[in-house]
Amino acid sequence: MNRSTPKPNEGAGLWLYKIIAGLLVVVVLGIHFVVNHMVAPEGLLSYADVVRYYQNPAVVWMEVFFLVVVVSHSLVGLRSIILDLNPPQRIIGVMNVVLLVVGSGAVIYGVWLALEIASRGSSL
Repeated sequence: MNRSTPKPNEGAGLWLYKIIAGLLVVVVLGIHFVVNHMVAPEGLLSYADVVRYYQNPAVVWMEVFFLVVVVSHSLVGLRSIILDLNPPQRIIGVMNVVLLVVGSGAVIYGVWLALEIASRGSSL
């Protein structure tokens, strides 16, 4: 099998998403690093700094987007690694459900946390 083609049970859509999400991870990680560690005066060193930073809605959306891209890319990549082991079709079905539940839980928790941090700005 050619390395640049989708694996059996992966599908061209997931394969393409994995590639695009990987590029997005690099781009958004660069933006995240620059904004959090170079633009913010002296970096974000305290809880109060982070809460003030999260008062900008664009920051909250960027961090949530970063979370979704990283979680989905990593879980699709993990799925791809497991597919390399040629598991039975029944295991693939269970794996898909488990990865979807874990990914959804991580994103839901992360979005809740980002919104919770942003809502605490009025208490500073």
